[in-house]
Amino acid sequence: MFYDIAKFRSEEMAFASSTHFLNDEHTKWVDFYPIPAHGKRVLFDVDEPGVIASFWLTIGGGSSSPNDYLRRLVLRAYWDGEKIPSIEAPVPCFFGSCLSLNAFESYQHYSSALLGSTSGGFNSFIPMPFNKAVIEIENTMDSEVSSLYYIIGYYKLPETSDLGRLHALWRAENPTSLGRPYTILSASGRGHYLGTVLHMKGLSSEKPPKGGLGFLEGNILIYSDGNLSFSSTGTEDYFLSGWYFNRGTFNAPFHGLIFKDEKRNEVLAYRFHIPDPIPFKRNLNVMIHHGEYDEVSAEYESVAYWYQEEPHRPMERDKARPPTKF
Repeated sequence: MFYDIAKFRSEEMAFASSTHFLNDEHTKWVDFYPIPAHGKRVLFDVDEPGVIASFWLTIGGGSSSPNDYLRRLVLRAYWDGEKIPSIEAPVPCFFGSCLSLNAFESYQHYSSALLGSTSGGFNSFIPMPFNKAVIEIENTMDSEVSSLYYIIGYYKLPETSDLGRLHALWRAENPTSLGRPYTILSASGRGHYLGTVLHMKGLSSEKPPKGGLGFLEGNILIYSDGNLSFSSTGTEDYFLSGWYFNRGTFNAPFHGLIFKDEKRNEVLAYRFHIPDPIPFKRNLNVMIHHGEYDEVSAEYESVAYWYQEEPHRPMERDKARPPTKF
């Protein structure tokens, strides 16, 4: 993987950032943008082929705002002139850090090879190819966001027809439906599955396996073109751990446990299928049981990441977790 670092590159790199000039002489500038209440800020608008290689942002404010401040900010990405977003998720959830509510008072550190939230910032190194691209953040709150800082680095390419488009879907159920697995993703088209961020919180006061962390007994099921292509022997096993994550939190390049609180029956974990992407030609369905037979009441929240050809069908969420609505 590191062999390619030494190769000479022919691509031209460019970037978009929140730094902008305040006068025509380019002698005064500021490094951030505000986002008005119920307004939007376009971070990236490029009308030629390329691939985003790095994406960093941080957002100020939040101490006197709703206690889910960052979750009220919705990140969307539109590829190739489509009207339907290919990426749509609350800002911290897209970066895998669903428990980070603002950059100062409630923030969860972690770092993987693709995503991270580190010392006040959020970052992504997931490649995002496009022919055209628009990335925006919408503020769904009644109050202004004081400061949004960002840097997006990308390579200009002659064409990107042989590259899939990144998609990311946030979903949530509170509570999960007894007797029915939780759906992480249902997609159609041609592509491959990249990975999962999953936030789980048990709602039952009973002891495991019927309550507590008993939801971790549930197996993940990934169906490619109608065939069961991948499954697990338990939830923590899908995240390459064991025994209800008995050794606690850790960060690895492609899998990790960001948060665990046994008193609150709460877990946040990630896995990226970089060594083992799951291809599909017609459709892909990713679901997970909460408990062995979906008998454990819980609150589930997920972000699915995958590449596919455009166009894609509208995102399906079923039941959105309040108070984040979009």
